[in-house]
Amino acid sequence: MNRLADTADRDVGPLPYTASVLAPRTTVIVNPKSQGGRLGKRWPEIAETLTRAFPYDVFHTSGVGDATKLAREALGKGAERIVAIGGDGTINEVTNGFFDNGKPIAPDACLGIIPFGTGGDFRRTLELPAEPADAAKVLVANHKKKIDIGKLELTGHDGKPMLRMFINIASFGVSGHLDRMINEGGKKLGRIGYFTTGVRATLSYKNQRVQLRFDDDAAGRVEVTAYNVAVANGKFFGGGMKIAPDAEIDDGKFDVTVVGDLGVMQLMTGFARQVYSGAHLKTKGISVRRAKIVEAEPINPNDKVEFDVDGEHLGRLPARFEVMPQALWLVVPGAAGA
Repeated sequence: MNRLADTADRDVGPLPYTASVLAPRTTVIVNPKSQGGRLGKRWPEIAETLTRAFPYDVFHTSGVGDATKLAREALGKGAERIVAIGGDGTINEVTNGFFDNGKPIAPDACLGIIPFGTGGDFRRTLELPAEPADAAKVLVANHKKKIDIGKLELTGHDGKPMLRMFINIASFGVSGHLDRMINEGGKKLGRIGYFTTGVRATLSYKNQRVQLRFDDDAAGRVEVTAYNVAVANGKFFGGGMKIAPDAEIDDGKFDVTVVGDLGVMQLMTGFARQVYSGAHLKTKGISVRRAKIVEAEPINPNDKVEFDVDGEHLGRLPARFEVMPQALWLVVPGAAGA
């Protein structure tokens, strides 16, 4: 894949304030297709806001995997901060650019986020402002903390093993089924679109038998019939569902939320109402377990149990999840960390 931004489409923000001299060397990676192309239309306005805030280089993506490649290239050339502008999928791709085969390539560099996606789930965990101008103020303050990152070894759509880092939540079951349906239908209706498509996904999904093992404990092997299993670093997925309300992004463990063999009526009248507030954990058939390592596979090897990884439909079981504690610097609201 060729580099996507040359001198013709590469903007360098000026240095409007003396204080900007102290700003980290920043590369901004923009997904103009976010929110059905709305980001591309608003980019001139957002670019002007950023230009007033700090100096930066900017590159635009045009396809899957571009953000990872661009982030990795920028870090290799000395960027100290990479800012992802887009949705959860863009944030995931940029996060993967910080790692090579699961290892950090620039341990002192940090990730910044200006959210502009359909779901906005990781933004909710961070309590990051949704409006780009307000999110830019967080970048100017540049408060940082080290957070955990998930390392996921899964089976790709082609049946081959693949490695993917995730910053928020990797889940399998109806979430992967739903994610495929949303991607096929387009991401233009926001939370309403997630909800209505979620109803259709629930009605068409058959709960599947899976085997789980935690922290390499053979004696702790569990078999469940699951509607969905979420291995959570952050709290939210699916366009605002608070699937793991007690999860923390810097505690060194995943919160594994298993939504068991609930019927359609239970899901539609109970779970669907409760999950947005996090009250679903009180429901019979839903459990949470904390672990550093999770292994999962279908009981029936012919079952195709699909994945959602930070909002992207990437593959299927079998898979292995491992938390990487304190693996990435992240710019966050308020004074935190170094």
